[in-house]
Amino acid sequence: MGGFDMESLVDATAGAIGSLASTTILYPLDTCKTKYQAELRTPNLRKYRNLSDVLWEAISKRQVLSLFQGLGTKNLQSFVSSFIYFYGYSFFRRTYIERSGYKSIGTKANLLIAAAAGACTVAITQPLDTAASRMQTSDFGKSKGLWKTLSEETWGEAFDGLGISILLTINPAIQYTAFDQLKQRLLAGQIGNPQSLSAINAFLLGAVSKCAATCLTYPAIRCKVMIQAAESDEDINEDPEVRSRKTVSGALHAIWNKEGFLGFFKGLRAQILKTVLSSALLLMIKEKITKSTWVLFLGIRRFLFLSRSRIKSS
Repeated sequence: MGGFDMESLVDATAGAIGSLASTTILYPLDTCKTKYQAELRTPNLRKYRNLSDVLWEAISKRQVLSLFQGLGTKNLQSFVSSFIYFYGYSFFRRTYIERSGYKSIGTKANLLIAAAAGACTVAITQPLDTAASRMQTSDFGKSKGLWKTLSEETWGEAFDGLGISILLTINPAIQYTAFDQLKQRLLAGQIGNPQSLSAINAFLLGAVSKCAATCLTYPAIRCKVMIQAAESDEDINEDPEVRSRKTVSGALHAIWNKEGFLGFFKGLRAQILKTVLSSALLLMIKEKITKSTWVLFLGIRRFLFLSRSRIKSS
């Protein structure tokens, strides 16, 4: 395992662990947010007036634990996608720097690299993402397991929202580009030029960069949630209309007809709250465990090297 691959692997592992931790901590908030975004009704018929209504529904039905429905699938999807994304981003970034001869990477190149890493991630993990969304938006207490959710659908349905997910790769591209640029400037201005951010600085930079990315891409985010949402008992009565929402154009048309222009931004505050906290936690944890991950991998490599040497000498 060469230095090049080792650095990409360490970056990917640290990012995946950070993603796993932030996803678990914020999962009830994520479930409330997703169910709120998935609801599409005229204002006078809405079941959820605000985010807290979802929480109170779970409490009133004694289904508080259902706020965690789909957590296992979401964690699996989060870990795998973060590992692939951070590995791909680190790999493409180092390849670009080595082949171009530049010591640093520009904003445009960084955006392209981040988008390429995101596209690779989405193409591989979309079925898990779709299954997790189906579980979260199922009626409380009626969520199905991962295998049943996937086996009841065709492969085409498992990839619902793939096109818009690929479009949304611009979101992490904007986020991580902004984070890297802000990080470089902050570190360059500090005495002694430290190699890593403090936890609070990593948290704040993560929050600012994710907030900007979320605001710019939110209409597409809401369409994606609607496309992947499970059909509730009430939806079944509007079956033809529900089917039409499973395309980007159908989702856009339905939002415009029932909720108007502001409907494209319904749930924006909840999305910002959840994603900013999640991304800030992810980047903070990643920054703080990267060194420990390096030590762990170097220890494993040394152990494997010594074991091989003993086998050869025996």
